Amino acid sequence: MNFVRVIDDFLIYIRIHKNLSPKTVEQYERHLVKFLWHLVPEISKFEGKLVDHELVFLESPEDSVKRSQKNILKRFLLDNCRLELENVKISDLNEFRLHIAEKGLSVKTVNAYMITFRAFLKFCRKQGYESIDPVSVDLIKQKDREVTFLDAPEIVRIFEQIDTTTIRGKRDAAIIECIYSTGLRISELTALDKSAINLDTREFSVRGKGSKIRTVYLTDLAVDKIKTYLEARRAELGEKDTFNSLFIRHNFSTDNVYSKSVHGNDVIKKPLIDADVRLSRFFITNKIKEYALRANIIKEISAHTLRHSFATTLLTNGADIRAIQELLGHASITTTQVYTHMTNSKLKEIHGKFHR
Repeated sequence: MNFVRVIDDFLIYIRIHKNLSPKTVEQYERHLVKFLWHLVPEISKFEGKLVDHELVFLESPEDSVKRSQKNILKRFLLDNCRLELENVKISDLNEFRLHIAEKGLSVKTVNAYMITFRAFLKFCRKQGYESIDPVSVDLIKQKDREVTFLDAPEIVRIFEQIDTTTIRGKRDAAIIECIYSTGLRISELTALDKSAINLDTREFSVRGKGSKIRTVYLTDLAVDKIKTYLEARRAELGEKDTFNSLFIRHNFSTDNVYSKSVHGNDVIKKPLIDADVRLSRFFITNKIKEYALRANIIKEISAHTLRHSFATTLLTNGADIRAIQELLGHASITTTQVYTHMTNSKLKEIHGKFHR
C-alpha cells in the first residue's frame, strides 16, 4: 500500500470517523509528513519549493484556490512517492526518533511524535495492512513533571503592570482574569466567541481536548473585567464591531476596518473578518510574558502558568481533587495529581492542626 495514500486515508479517518479536533489532526499530519520527508527527501520539494504539508492533506472547502493546490500537491506525491507501507521498518522509525531528538526537541515532543505513529500504525493494522507493530513503538520515560505557578501576590503584581486606561489594557486584564478564574487552556480561550459566554449566570461551556465539552465558571472579578472591556470595545467600534471573537486585536483604524491585499499593481481592500482580528495563542502568551517580566517575576511564564495557578489555588483552599479534574477537563485523575505535590506546605499545616 502506498505510504502517501495510507497517510491520507488515516487523516480522513481521524477527522471524520474519530471526530478529533482540527488541532489534533493538524499535529498528526505534521508528524507523519515530517517522517515521510525523512524517508523520501527527494519528494519534499515541488517545483523547486519546499512542499507546505498543510496544503497537501488538510482540506480547505471554503477556499477553492487552496483546495486546488492541495489536490495538485497530493497528486504530485502519489505520482512520485514509490514508498510502500510494508517497506517501512521499525529501524526507520528509531532512526527518525534519533534524528528529531538530536535537533533538541524535548522528551515530551519526541513522545508526541511516537504517539502519532502508534495511532497511525493501529489504524494500518485495523485495515489489514502489513506494517510495523504499534506495540513496538516505545515512549521515552519522562521525569516527574514540574509545574510553574503564580501565588496570589504575584498575580496582583501582574495586574499592576496593566494600563487599564486603554482598551488594550482592559482587554489584557480581562484575558488574564478569565484564564485565572476558569483554568481555560489557551486554545480554548482563543476560540471563545462573545455569544458563548453568559455573564449573568457566570458560566459557559467549552470544547476541550478530545472534543469533550465541560462547564467553566467565572468569578465576579472576571465578569467585571470582561464587561469593562466589551463596553470599551462597543464605545470604540460601535456598529463596526461585527466580530464574534470575545477578544480581538485593536491595532486597526476604527475609520478603516479593512484588510489590504496586493494583486499585481492593484491594492484590494476587503472588510476585516473575524479571523483577521481574533487573537492568536502566540500573541496572548507573549503578552502574559511581557507583564510578568515587568512585574520582575523570574519564572518561565506562559498562559498555561495561569491555568496551573488556578488549579493550585483551588487545591490549597481545600477543593476536592476530583472537582479540579472536572474543571480542568482532564481525562485522567493522574494528570490532575501533578498539582498535589505543590501543596505540601498546606498539608503540613493541616497535619499540625489536627494531628497530635
